[in-house]
Amino acid sequence: MSLRLTRRAAALLLAGGGASLILPPRLRAETAAAPAREAGGIPEGWIRSHGSTLVGDLKYPPDFPHFDFLNPEAPKGGRVRLGGFGSFDSFNPFIVKGISASGLGLLFDTLTSSPYDEISAGYGLLAEWMEYPRDFSSVAFKIREEARWADGRPVTAADVVFSFKALTEKGAPFYRAYYHNVTGAEDLGGGVARFAFDEANNRELPHIMGQLMILPQHWWEAEGRDFARSGFEKLMGSGPYELGNYEAGRFVEYRRRPDYWAADLPINRGQNNFDLIRYEYFLDDGAAFEAFKTGQIEFRSENSANNWATMYDFPALQRGDVIRENVDLEGPKTTQTFVMNTRRPQFADRRVREAISLAFDFEWTNKTLFHSQYARPSSYFQGSKELMAAGLPEGAELALLEPFRDQLPPELFTEPFTLPVTAGDGRDRTNLRRATALLKEAGWETKGGKLVNASGAPLQIEFLFRQSNLERIVAPFVANLKRLGIDASLRFIDGPQYINRVQVLDFDMMVGGVSNSESPGNEQRDMWGSETADTEGTRNLSGVKNPVVDALIDKIVFAADREDLEAAARALDRVLLFEHYNVLQLYTPYERIAYWKRLRSPADLPSVGRLPPYSIGFPSIWWSGS
Repeated sequence: MSLRLTRRAAALLLAGGGASLILPPRLRAETAAAPAREAGGIPEGWIRSHGSTLVGDLKYPPDFPHFDFLNPEAPKGGRVRLGGFGSFDSFNPFIVKGISASGLGLLFDTLTSSPYDEISAGYGLLAEWMEYPRDFSSVAFKIREEARWADGRPVTAADVVFSFKALTEKGAPFYRAYYHNVTGAEDLGGGVARFAFDEANNRELPHIMGQLMILPQHWWEAEGRDFARSGFEKLMGSGPYELGNYEAGRFVEYRRRPDYWAADLPINRGQNNFDLIRYEYFLDDGAAFEAFKTGQIEFRSENSANNWATMYDFPALQRGDVIRENVDLEGPKTTQTFVMNTRRPQFADRRVREAISLAFDFEWTNKTLFHSQYARPSSYFQGSKELMAAGLPEGAELALLEPFRDQLPPELFTEPFTLPVTAGDGRDRTNLRRATALLKEAGWETKGGKLVNASGAPLQIEFLFRQSNLERIVAPFVANLKRLGIDASLRFIDGPQYINRVQVLDFDMMVGGVSNSESPGNEQRDMWGSETADTEGTRNLSGVKNPVVDALIDKIVFAADREDLEAAARALDRVLLFEHYNVLQLYTPYERIAYWKRLRSPADLPSVGRLPPYSIGFPSIWWSGS
């Protein structure tokens, strides 16, 4: 899944049997004969599991001692300083209002927790076990008796019900979209909370409900607290850290809780090792980099190819005090794009969007500005071969697209999707000629060197940014757009203003990113669905309102098996690509990290020898070596 509001990825539960949500035939046969529930037993035909996975079988059995990629003997203690950007004015990360501080997910537990060495798998954290019927029409979670809030009170099933209602009724729009098919939550007694769904056979729903962040009902309902209000009141959770010192807009600290109830659970052994995690805030990335060079920040995930190629020669690195690494991770890649806001009239025509895409010269940009460190994505599911559209649609994918033939570009059925390729010499006349022809087809004419429509209005595009170092990257793209007669410009604003404008969807074009998982599902509604297109705070930044896209998202969500899901994902990918909602810009084949040597990770251990395959896991699985 693509849930990014917590520090944990999607997860599911602990207790019971070894079943997975996408069950192989052998397990289906075994679970079909489950006994009827008596005195707390399992209902007939239901599945009770210690965990779940959407891909294959679970790696870890019910009695696993710890995750293989962890150091269960990692020492506790020390501190680590990280970088935050812009400012913050709130400790409430669940609502649109305000700019929440970095790291607030450290305060809370979810029902389940995900390992970094499995795809779309989860094991129980707050929940002891999960159970669901064979048609996946509901799911129930049993809260561990030992689970406690930071004030010592037990976590209850009533807290689970409260959390779901608060997030979906008063929280950010993301929650309503993500839990769209959940009709309600109820406390069944005995520490069991149940979620009901509006349709059966959505195999992902039991899994994603495990990702629900659980909040303390008694705390929120005390003293008239308003869930929808932002501010600096320190929230309370059941997680491994609590809020410490802070200064608005400058820094915020999180202290490890020595009484954390789940510290010794198998899923947590070797995690949450730093006594203090501090986020230092900087106005821009340049200031943050200078702070890293002097040790004010101790870990950096580098997103600038130019920095990586030219700036890592400072004294601390030369002395060996700083380590610099390229880390190869498996699985889906985050794709960087230029987002076109199709709510704006200038982007309404697909031919205009394609013409704009033709003006981006990736080959020149990568060679000249990025030191050839990037690759160009060809899919919104880059890195997941079975989900990526390739060649011509055929088989199950073609069958999904065929009913919508009249609503789709004809070339989608006759031509493989390809991105424009240039010689990389900065003189891309061929693609610009194609772009000019498309603009003319769409009704734009050149008058006085400017593109205008039939009413004489110019074609204008403002690129919105908050980081001035992006100018060198975007300026060549803008120059090509101007060659086409488009009135293109750059607009740089400060962090808070930028965040507010993006939340209210007030932009023409901006740099965005698409992150998918090996098991796409409900999150696609928030990313591309019509229902979320005009909702403030949506992830559907492009404003996609396309009935074909909506129908294909439903095919993904309600896929009967893995093959159907893959076919539906390829079909969705193909439609998004041919509609040109985004300019696919780049992705990095590896992660670039740099850190001060005193920080340690499982890669330093002979028994492990590497970071887990799907995540760097910082800071949760790292520790202090001094």
